[in-house]
Amino acid sequence: MKRLFITLSIAALAFASCREQKTETKEVIREVRVETTDDTPETPEREGILERTAKEVDNEVNKEINQEIDKIGDDN
Repeated sequence: MKRLFITLSIAALAFASCREQKTETKEVIREVRVETTDDTPETPEREGILERTAKEVDNEVNKEINQEIDKIGDDN
């Protein structure tokens, strides 16, 4: 009796685990056309913090370079 029960349970597990499981998926691809205009000027709000900081540092460096050039003066 035990052998019959064990054999039936193993057979049931074998049939149950080998069953194909269908999973149907449907793939939808949608194309959307987006029109943009890049006529808007760059405003500080659109720039990131790094770009704004880089511009400030660049301006400061340019001022210092101009001051040093003025100190050296014209050799002629």
